[in-house]
Amino acid sequence: MFTGLIETTGEVISFTPGTTGAARLTVAAPGIAGRLRTGDSVAVSGVCLTALGIEPEAFPPRFSADLAAETIARTTLSRLTAGSVVNLELPTPAGTPLGGHVVQGHVDGVGTLLTVEPVSTGAGSDWILRVRLPEGMARYVVEKGSIAVEGISLTVAGLEGDEIWIAILPHTYSATNLHALKPGMGVNLEVDVLAKYAESRARAQAETSGLTVEYLLANGY
Repeated sequence: MFTGLIETTGEVISFTPGTTGAARLTVAAPGIAGRLRTGDSVAVSGVCLTALGIEPEAFPPRFSADLAAETIARTTLSRLTAGSVVNLELPTPAGTPLGGHVVQGHVDGVGTLLTVEPVSTGAGSDWILRVRLPEGMARYVVEKGSIAVEGISLTVAGLEGDEIWIAILPHTYSATNLHALKPGMGVNLEVDVLAKYAESRARAQAETSGLTVEYLLANGY
């Protein structure tokens, strides 16, 4: 489990067809490579991967991860190129305070970055991030609720249709890959897992009681 508090950033070294998976991603990670062991989990821009081929003594220190076809289809990782900046987070140890929110590293879909603009022209300005959600995701998102964007735990400031906007602190902007993203790029999104459990529970109760979405629509609700 992760919390969405990015520990450091890394830089993609390569993305190549894999021998044991659909592809292999290699990331320069001086900040964490020395703490990884083969088989450890690591979140790369919000995607939970298994660390392999760890080389803490290489220059720069690095690790690799094999990507399954499902990971390639559901995330932005296959679009990365050498030099791309990625967010890195190690799992949260048991008993550690949860500073962000519960992030699983299971990406729900890829959104589109619309804009990321400073609030003012002065130094140290806050930023406003605007993202278009993929189809069907808006029902899990609420104003002031949590969402992980590129693995970063953020709070939704506003929601209109399939677009959300988020206030970004100067530290978050500079310490994550947000400063390297451009409008039109895809971003990994993970909604609050509690919202998905709540929907699943409500749907099960509705089906048991005979009250369904189809019934409500048919009767003018």
